[in-house]
Amino acid sequence: MITLALFARFEAKPGKEKDVAAFLRTGLQLANQEAKTPIWFALQLSPSIFGVFDAFHDETGRQAHLTGEIAKALMANAETLFVGPPTIDKIDVLGLKNDGSV
Repeated sequence: MITLALFARFEAKPGKEKDVAAFLRTGLQLANQEAKTPIWFALQLSPSIFGVFDAFHDETGRQAHLTGEIAKALMANAETLFVGPPTIDKIDVLGLKNDGSV
């Protein structure tokens, strides 16, 4: 059962919005390689605000993601793409519905 999640939020530097969107689209390839990350969303919340939501079965999966390739790529590109460092919140999942059609 999925019980844990992360939500990362970051703001693109002016003029870097398209670069951030492209960067997040490539993140899907990395997410698909993470066996312990069953749910991963890249989000655009406003013209310059972006986020990533991902969920996990346990703390082992969440920690593997936090030290994995997506996190490394995010931090390696943070200074170039983002106004400041991303905020990353640890979340407890209280309920989940996923019909699998998406």
